[in-house]
Amino acid sequence: MPEGSFLPTTALLGFGTMGRALATGLLAQGLATPASLRVGARRPDAARSQAEPLGLVAMQPEEAAHGAEILVLAVKPRDVEGLLQRLREAGALDHHPLVISIAASVRTAPLAERAPGCAIVRAMPNTPCAIGKGVTVICPGPDAEGDHLALARRIFGCLGAVLELDEKHMDTVTGLSGSGPAFIYLVLEAMAEGAVMRGMPRAVALELAARVALGASEMLLATGRHPASLRDDVTTPAGCTIAGLLALEDGRIRSVLARGVETAGRVAGELAS
Repeated sequence: MPEGSFLPTTALLGFGTMGRALATGLLAQGLATPASLRVGARRPDAARSQAEPLGLVAMQPEEAAHGAEILVLAVKPRDVEGLLQRLREAGALDHHPLVISIAASVRTAPLAERAPGCAIVRAMPNTPCAIGKGVTVICPGPDAEGDHLALARRIFGCLGAVLELDEKHMDTVTGLSGSGPAFIYLVLEAMAEGAVMRGMPRAVALELAARVALGASEMLLATGRHPASLRDDVTTPAGCTIAGLLALEDGRIRSVLARGVETAGRVAGELAS
């Protein structure tokens, strides 16, 4: 599959939050056109209201997949097996397209068994992809080569950063970057509540908390320094920051957040079972 200005014909099978984010990003970045991007949904009528504003036509997954060189499985983990079975029975996999799955916990080996002859790439995007600020981790499956990973990078690169890891890390990726936004929202809400308790207007407190988190994250990425080193820059002796940090440590915040990621990653590995 040669790399050109446009992606090869791509079928998004599933048009929920992430499917819509992919469609929007691919069209906005000029990587796809309404003619080269297809939407497959079990209930095309329900998907039509979301697809038509983008100039896309919603159809049955089997119809969307026929002849498409890239299939993106954007359905729930429990629905992947049934979807691939329907595609196989309809002959929609006979041309051996690249199959990219974003279904959490579904490993590449069973995908390859259900899509024989197809190269498989597994991907885990997160919800900030919907505004182009996400991160997606990809890993190669059976028969996936460098050009297949390059296509996956182009697809998800329009939604934010793209990293590559071995598949053994993917459940942890789900627990950290997939579930992570929810953890951050909880932290931001709590930080804002502390300011509200001291009389700050709630809207201002939420904006301040969000901008603090954004700036701190950007500084970590820009400097490459360890979070503990950056934290020390803010923590002066006998100051307010160290007092606040000790209160957080009294609540075991470090352990609680780490266990949250660990637990989410473990449960992620059980979703498809």
